[in-house]
Amino acid sequence: MGTTNYSNTFIQVAEDCPVQEAQEPPVGGEAPTIAELQHRLIVDHTYEFTSDDVLFAVHAIRQDIPDDARAREREAFFARDQACLRSSPLGKRYGWGVHHNDDGRIALVPLGSDEYLALAADPGVKQLKAMRSKRT
Repeated sequence: MGTTNYSNTFIQVAEDCPVQEAQEPPVGGEAPTIAELQHRLIVDHTYEFTSDDVLFAVHAIRQDIPDDARAREREAFFARDQACLRSSPLGKRYGWGVHHNDDGRIALVPLGSDEYLALAADPGVKQLKAMRSKRT
């Protein structure tokens, strides 16, 4: 089973992120967007969930997977390679960094905040960037 989890890592926003300060993803429409679901799950459960937990929860919500089938479906979901949170619209479009603590639990860190600047400058934390939206 694959994993998208990191430990002691900070995923900074993408180099081509169009915002200078973090923005909440818009709410509305017939079904919540991936960005909206990820944002809500991580903000409501700061440092509780791993990246794997969030990615599968979003998948399960969007596919309407019943609770009693989620363990089996999670195994099938991670039997295939999955994109990590570096590809999330939160870091590509909305200005949110993702901090993975030593236990792999995650929190969102808003671009432009003191916490973002401190984590981005911390040599003890592995630094990654969210994936660019456009090719160079």
